[in-house]
Amino acid sequence: MVKAGQGAAARTSVWLEGKVRRGGRGGGQPSGLDRERITHVTVRLLDAEGLAKFSMRRLAAELNVTAMSVYWYVDTKDDLLELALDATFGELELPNPEADEDWRDQLRTVATEYRGLLVRHPWISPLAGTFLNIGPNSLAFSRIVHRVIRKTGLPAHGITGAISAVFQFVYGFGTIEGHFVTRATQAGMTQDAYFRHAMTAAAQAPDAAEILKENEEIMTARGGDTVEEMRDRDFEFALDLLLAGIEAMVSATPQGRGERRDQPQ
Repeated sequence: MVKAGQGAAARTSVWLEGKVRRGGRGGGQPSGLDRERITHVTVRLLDAEGLAKFSMRRLAAELNVTAMSVYWYVDTKDDLLELALDATFGELELPNPEADEDWRDQLRTVATEYRGLLVRHPWISPLAGTFLNIGPNSLAFSRIVHRVIRKTGLPAHGITGAISAVFQFVYGFGTIEGHFVTRATQAGMTQDAYFRHAMTAAAQAPDAAEILKENEEIMTARGGDTVEEMRDRDFEFALDLLLAGIEAMVSATPQGRGERRDQPQ
């Protein structure tokens, strides 16, 4: 039986080569199971225990079946992880790019939704960078991202760069935030208590203490009574910077300058 990580060079995607089957492989498959249930339980286990502890045997025990029973529905552990990854993208509440709504508001909505997804499911980050992400929910997300960015007025050659700027930022921000939440939970502490603990420990190291001292004014100006509030402010400000950059690039294009001249004074 092929395990995750083995044969990586030959593997493409569970969404190719007719691998996604509605039922099992044919006669003799275990009763009471289907791919949707297996995927749902996989997501729940990954949320609770993390990617490192996940195994087909652990999943089978949770389903109260044998590990071989699960293989009636998926060929490999990687296939199952890819199904779970795409299932989480189905949680996103995305805007309609065709609606009469400002692209800035729509882009903020998509970015905020994606951030929340990465925080709720910290195991998504490494998988999103491993698989092709061509499941139906992932493709729906990508399609909407492209259509919203197209509404900005950027020239065609700048579309992918703008997408990278916004969503690689969100990916990094959400990944780090998700790791922090996980560490606090594993320590049995609230995020605020864990933050105070970390800052107290860092202050005991001379070099770190010097940096903290230098940045006292910045941290005070940052505002926010809780870690979550501080992060929200940072995220919103950083996203506003990116949107302002897009606006500036649009205005710098000949089309953008022409539209600006045509506007009433």
